[in-house]
Amino acid sequence: MLDDFQGAINKLDSILKRFEELNFLLSDPDVLNNQNQYKALTKEISQIEEISTEYKIFKSYIQQYNEAISIRNTEKDPDLKAMAFEESESLKEKIEQMKISLKYILIPKDPMASKNIIVEIRAGTGGEEAALFAMELFRMYSRYAEMKHWKTEIMDFNETELGGYKEIIFSMTGKNVYEHMKYESGGHRVQRIPATEGSGRVHTSAVTVAVLPEAEEADVHIRDEDLKVDTMRSGGAGGQHVNKTESAIRITHIPTGVIVKCEEQKSQIKNRALAMKLLVAKIYEKQQNELDSERAELRKNQVGSGDRSDKVRTYNFPQNRVTDHRINVTLYKLDLFMQGYIDEIIEGLKIFYREESLKSMKV
Repeated sequence: MLDDFQGAINKLDSILKRFEELNFLLSDPDVLNNQNQYKALTKEISQIEEISTEYKIFKSYIQQYNEAISIRNTEKDPDLKAMAFEESESLKEKIEQMKISLKYILIPKDPMASKNIIVEIRAGTGGEEAALFAMELFRMYSRYAEMKHWKTEIMDFNETELGGYKEIIFSMTGKNVYEHMKYESGGHRVQRIPATEGSGRVHTSAVTVAVLPEAEEADVHIRDEDLKVDTMRSGGAGGQHVNKTESAIRITHIPTGVIVKCEEQKSQIKNRALAMKLLVAKIYEKQQNELDSERAELRKNQVGSGDRSDKVRTYNFPQNRVTDHRINVTLYKLDLFMQGYIDEIIEGLKIFYREESLKSMKV
């Protein structure tokens, strides 16, 4: 029953041992008087307390199971033997369930799961139709954020004459935003009859989405002398959002060549703050990618080039169908999906990647 779980037991034993060591250390007067050490130890113990508690329950089930098996094998009284059989079978079921839950707990938590995010949506192949769909994706994510009680704030956008977005960049702030949204990165393909299409022919267009975890300025060292800050008048398509003052901000990080701009706010101070937030996130991601080439390749594969063939999800309007190609799930309720009811696929993606993590673990 435990042959396939021995690797996990070895890891769990070491975690429980460390948990008991930490409890002992936290009772030491010297540690109590050292606030930095005390804070570090309490943080560590909080990270392994749940799994240690669960593992203790698991071990108690194993002990009770072995005792019940012993009674089954040695007891002469048929009633006691039957009771022991029933108890052992019940415990066996609990043990199998806990093996699964303990494996899931052992999966390393994403350190960025609780981060706020910056989302970039860009129109790819498809011209105006792609830009209109980029606008609809932004609206979909905004509605999803409202359901989650998150805050959405536009940082920059490039609007077309028909009201679409060649690109739009916005922040999302709230509880575990990155954990829910990180799988949205990639190519999103739309199939429908454009309003400008007279022959009724279905067109295929593409949009790319990039989800960047928002970094703290403490995570990225940026020197003032490495920044080139330009101010300009903001303005949109068809003369929209024209501002006679130079409130728009463009910041160039000279060492990395990263350029960001923000003109959504009327205040230059607010635009600069938003631009710095975006710059920090972009530099942070760049640094992480340089440190981890595998992650950089993964993001490149996810986001793709904006071509029709690069896709993680397809939105087929004539069939009211949305398909996520990573988990091979199709829903025939695209109308609701576009209103922000996207949790069904997001939860499916979270389960899928959790299962993938389990496969890669030697437990």
